[in-house]
Amino acid sequence: MANAFKALSHPNRLQIYLEIMERRTLSSQALAGCALTDFINSLNVGAPTVSHHIKELVNAELIRVERNGKFLTCYLNESMCDYLHRFFRPDMIPTRQEVNE
Repeated sequence: MANAFKALSHPNRLQIYLEIMERRTLSSQALAGCALTDFINSLNVGAPTVSHHIKELVNAELIRVERNGKFLTCYLNESMCDYLHRFFRPDMIPTRQEVNE
């Protein structure tokens, strides 16, 4: 859990995560993703920087990445998204055991 918050503490990583969430919300498909090039354009940073941020989000289990040829598509890790959502809802606070996992 701490790794997820640490990863989201960087503004660019937070922006990437929010864009993936927004894409999923706007799409009728449950598994809507974002191409790596989308982030390069929206963040106005280079590909190596975006790749680093993506790696940090993957390591924190916030997103997953699929390769299709030379293209990468990023998807939300639905279980972590649900867990974070529950964490911030007072009526669904996770147990101490869940927090420590």
